[in-house]
Amino acid sequence: MPAPLAPDFRPRYHELHRVGRPGWWRSVVGVVLLLVLVFAVVPLVVGGIAFVLLLATGSSASEASTVLDVTAEATPAGLALLNVILAAAIPLTFLVTWWLHRLKPRWVSSVAPRLRWGYLFVCLGLSVVALLASLGVAMLLPVQSGDMPTSTVNDFTSQTRDFILVILLLTPLQAAGEEYLFRGYLTQAFGSLVWAKQLSQALAVLGPALIFALFHGLSQDWPVFFDRFAFGVVAGILVIRTGGLEAPIAMHVLNNFLAFGLALAFGDLTTALNAEGGSSWWTILSTLTQSLVYLGLATWVARATGLVTTGPPVGGALPPAGGDPVLAVPPPRV
Repeated sequence: MPAPLAPDFRPRYHELHRVGRPGWWRSVVGVVLLLVLVFAVVPLVVGGIAFVLLLATGSSASEASTVLDVTAEATPAGLALLNVILAAAIPLTFLVTWWLHRLKPRWVSSVAPRLRWGYLFVCLGLSVVALLASLGVAMLLPVQSGDMPTSTVNDFTSQTRDFILVILLLTPLQAAGEEYLFRGYLTQAFGSLVWAKQLSQALAVLGPALIFALFHGLSQDWPVFFDRFAFGVVAGILVIRTGGLEAPIAMHVLNNFLAFGLALAFGDLTTALNAEGGSSWWTILSTLTQSLVYLGLATWVARATGLVTTGPPVGGALPPAGGDPVLAVPPPRV
């Protein structure tokens, strides 16, 4: 049983579950529940609804399956479905946070507690600077001919137009959904499992990063896996340093815009969505440059602007088992 929280304890982002309902098991249950909901239940329900709607419009069962299966061939409808499924992680994260921990959902966004839009938009600009730095490094790296994108621009078709609309409208929600799940709830869950300061931070960063990389597919090659794991580590560090999800969301949105944009212009979106092979270890140097430059810039701006990185004092001890922390520990939920 952990010791009661000191009245002047100011929780950092990854420690917020500690001021909710007591019981480390709640965080474990929440992680399993959210992963099952987002990657099993929601795809089944939303995919089933989309499948029925396509049948109602006159499509055959095989045609509907082809349209919705982005792993076989990417289509605008299939990409939209994938984005909606991942965006559903936002309300589901809110629901689980309230139901299991009796913490108001806004505490998943940041310790403010809200999404700090000004900082998020600044981070979008910083992510462009970091991207330019990575492109500079990429120009100096040895690459194989298969790693170079073709110089031939794809034809602009009605399908290209539909892809662009889906990407612009839904990709930000998809990226935010992944961040609310992995860097949001999972960071707070892993950070609450142990009370040792350094170990708590390490678990809060490495645990979600590993799960994030694994859930992109077990067939991905090692360079791709490492790239996604490194992205998760940098994003996790940013969440703790800045006290919220704004910086990781901005970086994730720009990365997806760039990846999908290049695929539409020069490559193939199906290959970009799968990304299971053909990567070189040399590209890691470029992506690490982007992540580390962004980490430094986003951290510097947060400190220079005095961004809040801890919640208010809890003002009391943890509530008794079965008690309502909304009444026992009011400040972080008002």
